[in-house]
Amino acid sequence: QVQLVESGGGLVQAGGSLRLSCAASGRTLGSLTMGWFRQAPGKEREFVAAITRSGMITRYADSVKGRFTISRDNAKNTVYLQMNSLRPEDTAVYYCAGRGSLSIETTALEYDHWGQGTQVTVSS
Repeated sequence: QVQLVESGGGLVQAGGSLRLSCAASGRTLGSLTMGWFRQAPGKEREFVAAITRSGMITRYADSVKGRFTISRDNAKNTVYLQMNSLRPEDTAVYYCAGRGSLSIETTALEYDHWGQGTQVTVSS
């Protein structure tokens, strides 16, 4: 079983930046394809970004492409989400998630392991 713990959320003004981290324990992170999702109040959980085990392939939601960057450091058992040019509509609880299969998926149901989430609030 793997435990995922997110950190790095907070309150930031529009145009600002945050870097989220997701630390894994209980299982080597390098064995997991990792993703970031977010959920705003009253909305469904939506895909943000994902990265393959090696870090060679990434995928992004259109809404964050060019502004967010997902990366990983398997030696540190940590996945990151660098968020730049933040907008009020990026406000949500951000979750990291992992799946044992190789392929990148954009549906939350395809992920087996979830963190507890970290709040990101972007003020206008």
